[in-house]
Amino acid sequence: MKKLILCSIILCFFISCQQQEQPKISFYYWKTIFRLSPKEKKILTENQVERLYIRYFDIDLNPQTEKPFPRTPIQFENTTSGLEIIPVVYIKNRVMLDKKLDILDLAKKTNSFIQQINSKDNIAIQEIQIDCDWTLESKDNYMRFIEAFKKVSAKKLSATIRLHQIKYFKKTKIPNVDRGVLMYYNMGKIAVDSLNSIYDQNIANRYLASLKNYPLPLNIALPIYSWGIHIRDGKIIGLRNKIDTNNLKNNNSFVLTKNNWFEVRNSNFNSGIFYKKNDQIKIETISATDLLEMANNLDENISQNPKEIIFYDLDEFNLKNYEEGFFKEIINRF
Repeated sequence: MKKLILCSIILCFFISCQQQEQPKISFYYWKTIFRLSPKEKKILTENQVERLYIRYFDIDLNPQTEKPFPRTPIQFENTTSGLEIIPVVYIKNRVMLDKKLDILDLAKKTNSFIQQINSKDNIAIQEIQIDCDWTLESKDNYMRFIEAFKKVSAKKLSATIRLHQIKYFKKTKIPNVDRGVLMYYNMGKIAVDSLNSIYDQNIANRYLASLKNYPLPLNIALPIYSWGIHIRDGKIIGLRNKIDTNNLKNNNSFVLTKNNWFEVRNSNFNSGIFYKKNDQIKIETISATDLLEMANNLDENISQNPKEIIFYDLDEFNLKNYEEGFFKEIINRF
């Protein structure tokens, strides 16, 4: 009887440890040149970051040939020593919509280009991630591509998953990968009258309950970026990344009309962008409060703890919005 009690105690101890295991902190790196600033290096060190998910290149359709081709491949100016690198390849959905797509050829060329980059920069990898917001119309091509790429690459494979693909997985299907990454952002439509297209809790609540039923193990990607929606005559004419609201407040050509909204008082160029008088800029940001809310809601609805929380994306401009130790505070919620 004593042995039985002792075994039960030991078993409960190990189960408790597994339940309390916290996810690790990782980051996406989404620039075309890999060059870490002192601030970015400091964040990696402070948070004991072991893995970086680096966008290697995009795949789009060539406008002339209508064939897939790689765009804006990464260039490494800094060494990646001390970090595990996971190449991320972003594939435009219109590539997968092509009914004449040579899937095996695309898988081979994609893998070959990754190998070329790794060989040039002396990078060894164990995993590759595919990022594609596939749809019902493109799912068959995409699922076949994943199967082909997994065989060609002979690597561990992960794939990004959107909320709608989780709720309706019986229709959208599940890619044959080792693990998915839930992209918990870009939830709403980019529009003049939307609250925040990056994160809207009301939209998220429509999908959260579905997480418990999704059969693929998931890590979580959370947003730490912001942008400005440039509006002219009531129409969106572009997204403006890395807009510093303090600079706008200190610029006489812009006036704050309401929370996160600026109006152009005088036509001007700012950071290479022309702003016409009466244009509007709607700033969409993710606050520390938003991220804590996301973490709490996810923790209440996921069936198993994620192994990683991946923040999008590692950039000095984004990092300045969060205090030291904040990323650890997020993973403490899981």
